[in-house]
Amino acid sequence: MKTRWWFALALAAGLGATFAATRGRGVEAALSQLPVAVRAGAEGGFASRTVWACDQRKAVIVEGVRPDERLSPTKAQQVADLLMDLMRYCNAEVVARVSRDEVISLSVDGLPFEHYVVGGPAPIQLTHGKVEHPHSARDEAIWKAELDKQVKEGDRLFHSDELGTNGIACAMCHPNASNTHPETYPKFQTQLKKVALLRDMVNWCIINPLEGKELADNDPKLKALEAYILSQRAGVPLAAGKH
Repeated sequence: MKTRWWFALALAAGLGATFAATRGRGVEAALSQLPVAVRAGAEGGFASRTVWACDQRKAVIVEGVRPDERLSPTKAQQVADLLMDLMRYCNAEVVARVSRDEVISLSVDGLPFEHYVVGGPAPIQLTHGKVEHPHSARDEAIWKAELDKQVKEGDRLFHSDELGTNGIACAMCHPNASNTHPETYPKFQTQLKKVALLRDMVNWCIINPLEGKELADNDPKLKALEAYILSQRAGVPLAAGKH
């Protein structure tokens, strides 16, 4: 028990000091500086496995599970629930540790918190989109400006003949993106003979009526076209599969 107490103390101190020193470099940098036994190993009997959230700024260290061991369904769901709960902290760098006796401790931007309860009161002030803490006007202005740039470029491409080789532009058949119905995707598309996303149909039109080349999924032009088409149907309820 004495060894376990000293290990827990060292972990809390290490998490706090490491996050303070690595703020801005991501949670991965913080974890990389933890003792090997804490990060992933089975040194000294403290086997653990780390699971990451999609933003790569949240991680859960599961004590008692080897790095190469598959989590049980119950434990996997517990970790998933914890990671989703930690997303409340938005841009904060958070490491949660689930001990063998199911006690959850956190390090939030270097600040330690013990006996955390999933779904319970947050130990720090939340700022991400809550009614009591709305997004700042500056943030919203920046996000709108970035979206507007995408929509503007998509508008230009939609009315241009540069996507094809025969002089036809998307807008010639779909003025103001009319009759595109982006809110109905995904759906079975008869031209493609399969369930399609909006971008699949955009590419079909580029390849066929416009006689152009297919755009890659990560092509900025395809993203801009989607942004423009969707912007023209803003406020229309989603109706996936509707014909």
